[in-house]
Amino acid sequence: MNEAFRLHPKLAADTDLVTEGPLSRILLMNDARYPWLILVPRRNDLVDYDDLTEQERETLGFECAETSKTLKRLFSSNKTNVAMLGNMVPQLHCHVVARFPDDAAWPGPIWGVGQSVSYSEEMANERLAALRAELISAFRHA
Repeated sequence: MNEAFRLHPKLAADTDLVTEGPLSRILLMNDARYPWLILVPRRNDLVDYDDLTEQERETLGFECAETSKTLKRLFSSNKTNVAMLGNMVPQLHCHVVARFPDDAAWPGPIWGVGQSVSYSEEMANERLAALRAELISAFRHA
């Protein structure tokens, strides 16, 4: 019997659902300083990248590439950072963050720099709608 997928409470509290990819739940981090997506493979008890099967690693790589391309296209970012840390939240998840030379943390990593800034309800809804449309289309054409 398949157990229902459980999202770590910290991820649930800090994000909004964008869409579901082939493997992962795609989430928008509630920090308006950066266009920032988090991909969480929908399998319980995953901690590290090597906990995934070979096929799942391939699928997660595809999802990371598609989300990265989407962020670049929607936000005209200079670069995207893709990272799996898991030091604060043990559930396996992958960050995909659009970066700009004038962002608060440039050129360093975003972690530990300043305080997060929550989206306004209007801005969150606009960003979620744009990301959903793009990613649903990207995953459908895969």
